[in-house]
Amino acid sequence: NRGHRIQLQLRMGKEIEVVSQPNEDFLKQKGVFDWGTWGCGVSKFPWHYDSTESAYVLEGKVTVIPDGGEAVTFGKGDFVTFPAGMSCTWDVHEPIQKHFMFF
Repeated sequence: NRGHRIQLQLRMGKEIEVVSQPNEDFLKQKGVFDWGTWGCGVSKFPWHYDSTESAYVLEGKVTVIPDGGEAVTFGKGDFVTFPAGMSCTWDVHEPIQKHFMFF
């Protein structure tokens, strides 16, 4: 069971993909535990993805609002992929910590 997948289609075919609560085999296959970590407190800020990013959320809860798209909320235990070229706003509801990798 790799978790429930949610995909949000954005303009130009870009999408945010959330795998909710994937199992440890999924995470090990991706190499998540060897990736860098990043975190921030409750805040709201704009962001642009020059490259595709995958992230595994260790703590917290956030809503990402793509420019011209629908908001996606995710949190602890979720695996998220953000498409290259997407501009958005991060609205961090609970302090977040994540493993991340740009591709």
